[in-house]
Amino acid sequence: MQPHHSRAASCDGDAIRHDDEAAFNCHQKQSPHKDDKPWHSYDTVFLNAKAGMDGVDKEKVQKVVYEMSKGSRYFENEKRKEAVVEQRIDRLRSQACLITAAGLASLEKVVDKKIGELEANRDLSRVWIHVDLDAFYAAVETQENPSLKGKPMAVGGLSMICTANYEARKFGVRAAMPGFIARKLCQDLIFVRPDFEKYSKYSELTRQVFREYDERFIARSMDEAYLDVTDICRERTISGAQVAEEIRHHVYEKTKLTCSAGVGPNRLLAKVCSDINKPNGQYVLPNERSAIMNFISALPIRKVSGIGKVTERMLKDVLGISTCGDLLQNRYMISALFSPISRDFFFSVGLAIGGSEPPQDEPRKSLSNERTFMATTDESFFSKKLEELAEALAVDMAKEGLQGRTLTLKLKTASFEVFLGIRAISIDFCFCKE
Repeated sequence: MQPHHSRAASCDGDAIRHDDEAAFNCHQKQSPHKDDKPWHSYDTVFLNAKAGMDGVDKEKVQKVVYEMSKGSRYFENEKRKEAVVEQRIDRLRSQACLITAAGLASLEKVVDKKIGELEANRDLSRVWIHVDLDAFYAAVETQENPSLKGKPMAVGGLSMICTANYEARKFGVRAAMPGFIARKLCQDLIFVRPDFEKYSKYSELTRQVFREYDERFIARSMDEAYLDVTDICRERTISGAQVAEEIRHHVYEKTKLTCSAGVGPNRLLAKVCSDINKPNGQYVLPNERSAIMNFISALPIRKVSGIGKVTERMLKDVLGISTCGDLLQNRYMISALFSPISRDFFFSVGLAIGGSEPPQDEPRKSLSNERTFMATTDESFFSKKLEELAEALAVDMAKEGLQGRTLTLKLKTASFEVFLGIRAISIDFCFCKE
């Protein structure tokens, strides 16, 4: 786990009604086919593909992950979570089977009004760029130690991997994967201990570049950022593609690291686009509705930030939804089965409408620091680790000029249970910039 340093559908009524009736008649609500290969049903984050993993033997990786995980506490925890997800899916299927054609028809006006409202708020006047450093931690380590170049390498250890370079990803090795499983997939894998102080320095160098183009850029982590370059494009009479090229060039000049970029009219699309031509590439989506809708219609829902493994399963297993275009085609059933907040998010994704307004100056509400390590009962180790985390948090707060009131402890056990707030104390403390 990485520490907190804190991606065109037609609106034709007949087509939508046809798909909704298919869902209503429960034609798509059969349980997935079971076979004699138990790893086929094993679904974990370790199996999610990242950039550079397109040619991986997925069958081999899934089998290795299953066999290496079987019987472990992680495996048992994944089984528990899977059972909960299956219960949720079964409930949604039961609810879907009770929905009548008349019930769907009663939703049409409300749903279509909401779609119209979202469409009316579409903003095609902005140019957003999402910049993503390529295999950031691994790239920094290779920059510092050129002997690692061209060799499969992962930052982390046998317990957990923070990231893997592209040579390692060809074997199915990826971030958030236990190192002992990664070593099974790639016997020549080299492990490098993480150095977050080093990564922070490189991150700050990239941010110096970002500030030249957008002083109010949004940094979601050390290795990615959103930039609103609308004014730059207008003032210099250049395209978003040209600005992205410049940014990537300047980042390389300053750090010798490559990055990829996505250009689009909003942050949702820019993030999706930055992943298309990784590593060291960029993708530009024109600010034209027809091009946007054609792009989003065939996009797998999992490619969108905010749709994770569980949500993907529910949409696919209950309604047969696999692409963003399917979200609009099934909009009435979605409205019947999901909360208004989820409904509106799915509709926005189907319409490819995301945040396009400049960020608001809002005070940061929290800052955290965490580390993952091998299971232990050594109290002195815990004390030392807490001291390290507290010091790191203090440094981060001092950099941000923040003051806090409540200090909270988060703990994940060896059985993967998470306890948040088991120890919390409210005090007046402040870390200020000198």
